[in-house]
Amino acid sequence: MKKTLLIALFPLTTLASTLETPHYRIEIESNCVEGEVTCDRMTYHGTSKISGNAISLEGRTWHTTCADGVTPCRFLGYRFENGAVTYRVHEDGLLEVVRHGDEVLVHEQGTWQR
Repeated sequence: MKKTLLIALFPLTTLASTLETPHYRIEIESNCVEGEVTCDRMTYHGTSKISGNAISLEGRTWHTTCADGVTPCRFLGYRFENGAVTYRVHEDGLLEVVRHGDEVLVHEQGTWQR
């Protein structure tokens, strides 16, 4: 009974957003409890509009930290890791893919589809 009640009070939801850039279509899904400020269970599904190649990655939300250095403050977007390659999807629709922290592979502005 307690498990059923707990699930009813804190339903797991899958919320998805789609980002369209000139060369990519990215779907971002949250697999966290609705209302959580941070989420370590985000999913990135990216597809190249040119080649049709696709990739799925697990990641997290990305925030600045408050003055205490711990508490998340302003939401910046999402981060996903694939070995030495980091995918950053900014709140304003910028897609950045970098290798080893400084080699830019993709830098494209997109539009969130609501």
